[in-house]
Amino acid sequence: MYLVDIQGTLIDDKKREPIKGAIEFIDSLNSKKIPYVLITNNTKLPSDEFKSYLRGLGFSFSDDAYIDPLMCLKSYVGSKTIAAIGSDNFVEALKSQGYAFSEKPDFLVISLKENLSYDDMATAVETIQGGAKLIAMHATAIYAKNGRKYPGLGAIAKALEFATGVKAKTVGKPSCDFYKKALSMLGSKDKSAVTVISDDAIGDLIGAKKMGMKTVLVLSGKYDKKEQILPFLKDDEQPDAVYSSIADIRI
Repeated sequence: MYLVDIQGTLIDDKKREPIKGAIEFIDSLNSKKIPYVLITNNTKLPSDEFKSYLRGLGFSFSDDAYIDPLMCLKSYVGSKTIAAIGSDNFVEALKSQGYAFSEKPDFLVISLKENLSYDDMATAVETIQGGAKLIAMHATAIYAKNGRKYPGLGAIAKALEFATGVKAKTVGKPSCDFYKKALSMLGSKDKSAVTVISDDAIGDLIGAKKMGMKTVLVLSGKYDKKEQILPFLKDDEQPDAVYSSIADIRI
């Protein structure tokens, strides 16, 4: 059984097009009836729109084989009020889902924002100091865009934790709650029977490995050489296997 990351694993970070062999990998899982769930930290598009985009690229999967943080946020927020920092698409997605926004919110929800500024960080600090609980939509280690690598949302959340003393609640990967929901979708109680495939060793695989799942790192996204990441991981954080891309994985 597999949990398969999307960005950097199935589609590339530059053109958002399928990585060579990715469609064939999913087709092979389908033809062999091997259970899997696509796991993504997508927050830029509403879940249904992103699923439609992936299917338009040629990926064939059922609705119950996909999960993202937007599908999980409601269980944390309920009917309480929020403020949000992230891309315009992210904010619009939250509004379309009916979340109540407030200048004095119960929760501050943060996601990636392409032009995140120090003023945005100041707003976040002040909102948290005003009593809002901090929710990070995910905890990616690195954000790749325009051929460069930036600190991911996990790093931004850590900075806000240090500045305010308030611990962030992570909705998406690599939170245990997110992985538990994905595992329940697989119908698996045996974590050791599940392999997680991702390009993010820190933001995805370490959390999965701590829960007892097998981990596979692909060098098709955040890293293109294993020397860029493996020397910085502890022995118990090392992936079980490393491949140049998902096309090299045999099932």
